Amino acid sequence: MSGNGESGTGAANETHADKRPNELLTSWFARSGWSKGELARQVNRRARQLGANHISTDTSRVRRWLDGENPREPIPRILSELFSERFGVVVSVEDLGLRATRPSPSTTGVDLPWTGPQTVALLSEFSRSDLMLARRGFLGTSLALSAGPSLIEPMQRWLVPTPPAPRSEREPVPASRARGRLSKPELDLLESTTVMFRRWDAQCGGGLRRKAVVGQLHEVTDLLQEPQTEETRTRLFKVAAELAELAGWMSYDVGLQPTAQKYFVLALHAAKEAGDRPLGSYILSSMSRQMIHLGRPDDALELIHLAQYGSRDCASPRTQSMLYAMEARAYANMGQPGRCKRAVRMAEDTFAEADEWDEPDPDWIRFFSEAELYGENSHSFRDLAYVAGRSPAYASLAEPLMRRAVELFAADAEHQRSYALNLIGMATVHLLRREPEESTVLAADAMKIAKKVRSERVNTRIRKTVDTAVRDFGDLGEVVDLTERLAAELPETAEAV
Repeated sequence: MSGNGESGTGAANETHADKRPNELLTSWFARSGWSKGELARQVNRRARQLGANHISTDTSRVRRWLDGENPREPIPRILSELFSERFGVVVSVEDLGLRATRPSPSTTGVDLPWTGPQTVALLSEFSRSDLMLARRGFLGTSLALSAGPSLIEPMQRWLVPTPPAPRSEREPVPASRARGRLSKPELDLLESTTVMFRRWDAQCGGGLRRKAVVGQLHEVTDLLQEPQTEETRTRLFKVAAELAELAGWMSYDVGLQPTAQKYFVLALHAAKEAGDRPLGSYILSSMSRQMIHLGRPDDALELIHLAQYGSRDCASPRTQSMLYAMEARAYANMGQPGRCKRAVRMAEDTFAEADEWDEPDPDWIRFFSEAELYGENSHSFRDLAYVAGRSPAYASLAEPLMRRAVELFAADAEHQRSYALNLIGMATVHLLRREPEESTVLAADAMKIAKKVRSERVNTRIRKTVDTAVRDFGDLGEVVDLTERLAAELPETAEAV
């Protein structure tokens, strides 16, 4: 076993004669502020988390990458993830001047066939891989994030009518043949279990029950491969869509971004098979939120507009309000205050109609409460403040909304992660308003919740807020104390499960 490289994986992919300095990787590395030793340690730590214990990288190996050596997988994917997290944008393997192994069509990409049997097969394969091939959600070396046209164009097919299935597939399963496969009480239990998993996620974060959700999803795909009545099949596809979305959301929450995107895409396919367009719009909103997180607000806006168009005549006011709020977030991050403010007003006006809706909302949108509305809209103004060069005017618009969100979440024991995220949001608003003492108090409160909620997203936002406080007010005693507390109570050792 070699001590300075990708031990057990063989030599690099190219000969020394072909090597040229990797200017792209060198540029990203220089801007990161990391030393060669720090990058090597991060690669090794991430490799261990992924179960690739044969990898042992050091400074000499990093130097060889910069000099043009192309490492074997999973090193390129690990480097892509690390730089993406460092800069808050998608940094692909190609952006780093590296060549990825040719991907397997069954486990990569988002341009998948929009047919029921293939959706079931892909859900089954992907969930099984997640459960069996990797302890912490890493699904091999071929999984990568999609963005731009490669993401948006396939998602637009969500609204294209599905061609008729072959006659053999369209014939309904006789009740006598399907009877005993899955009873109504069993279906009801599956649906109530999905509701329970959603509650656990809101209370405890994505890290605690992610594998349980993936396991349940895999069981549902098994049921979809058995003879079922048309009504049962439709309900099972809806359960599969909700579980896949939740698996994606939990993966996003713990930092497994490519895995999250794949689950979201498969969830949208299942929602299409269930004929549930409001659920599909909700899944697209989750994808949009991920794109905002990854610094792709243009993609986020395209996804939200697709969601709005596809559900404009069937989504409840609560769902439409949530979509407007996400539209505002996208516009804010694009630096378009006029359109952002309009979307904020539309979110507020539409939410006011929620109580007049004749039908009960599905469980997946019930999270979008008054507190969530205040929180989303305040984050839009906060984001505008940052895009506009730390504008105090937009920070002042965010402050009362964020304060109200914090007050409401403080009384809501079921949504502790949202409470923590809004405490952090409020802390960032105070930093924008040059009020560091108030910011440190809120960040410390968020830290208390973060220790109970297994959410790498919460931990990362706390760390970024503290980094900002140190940069702007590093000499302040409260900031120094908060930095020491962060290092002691939330060390960077969180692992996804």
